[in-house]
Amino acid sequence: MRHLQSLIPAAFTLVFAAAAQAQPTVSVYNWTDYIGDTTLADFQASSGIKVVYDVFDSNETLEGKLLAGRTGYDVVVPSNHFLARQAKAGAFLPLDRSKLPNFKHLDPKLLKQLEQNDPGNQYAVPYLWGTNGIGYNVDKVKAALGIDKIDSWAVLFEPENLKKLKQCGVAFMDSPDELFPAVLNYLGMDPRSENPKDYERAEARLLELRPSITYFHSSKYVSDLANGDVCVAFGYSGDVFQAANRAIEAKNGVKIAYSIPKEGSNLWFDLLAIPKDANNPEQALAFINYLLDPQVIAKVSATVGYANANPDAKAYMDESLVNNPEIYPPQEVLDKLYVSSTPSPKIMRVMTRSWSKIKSNR
Repeated sequence: MRHLQSLIPAAFTLVFAAAAQAQPTVSVYNWTDYIGDTTLADFQASSGIKVVYDVFDSNETLEGKLLAGRTGYDVVVPSNHFLARQAKAGAFLPLDRSKLPNFKHLDPKLLKQLEQNDPGNQYAVPYLWGTNGIGYNVDKVKAALGIDKIDSWAVLFEPENLKKLKQCGVAFMDSPDELFPAVLNYLGMDPRSENPKDYERAEARLLELRPSITYFHSSKYVSDLANGDVCVAFGYSGDVFQAANRAIEAKNGVKIAYSIPKEGSNLWFDLLAIPKDANNPEQALAFINYLLDPQVIAKVSATVGYANANPDAKAYMDESLVNNPEIYPPQEVLDKLYVSSTPSPKIMRVMTRSWSKIKSNR
């Protein structure tokens, strides 16, 4: 009997070890600083599914993995204007709507708009959305340019203005698919242009600006704005919101503001999708459904400063967030925004070549 008792702890150890090894997992590949503070831990606690979480900071990085067919992930977060090409290449699994009961909370108007890139919303559901614009240090910009508020792309896209900001630091996202449409739009051309000549004009303007640009990076500017290390950045709306909050929390005296320029800007959507090579598609569906819960996505928006596609979530969001025109722009601003299309392979090659030239300042 003593011998049997001595075996019992060992048996339990083996059982628990096997259970630990068998714990279901979901591997997620998301944008940097793009999830709630407790979202992953809360999901694991409620579902028993462990989350393996990695981040990226450009659509090009994600697309390289998707088109190679070897992502190693179960959930990815592509932007709307990349989705169509990726879906056409067979990069995603169709979503089993029966496993997404929270789909009912999504905005039907937004879903209809996203059908331009994903007919029938077959491969993706909306996660968060926002705009591109100008994040800036209010005091340093006033000292350099003598203005209290930025309302035009001219601050970034006119060489004589950017030259005045060079000393306090200028950051541009390292993302040609974000920057070229903005420059095209500012220069009076179609931001969705398929004419290589238009991109030559945009390239020429960016080469004029290049000596005044401190660096190209798609996430570093958040902390640098908050710390006062750069005074102006071409960036995402929610990233600038996060920078402003970090400065407030640090009590460092840095005041950050965000502008959607009067000439118009990009309105974009980030989506939740399951790669074709996903090892855990059932767990992926569980994770996506969790993020579609109004209370869950409300907390995500509160953390990252981006609007969500879930009207029911507004009941759980602070009024200061819902009524913030930088996060939920009013209709008169929305009317000036454009939604990027999927660039053709020819234009992607044009942008890639130009971008290399611009970054290397040749």
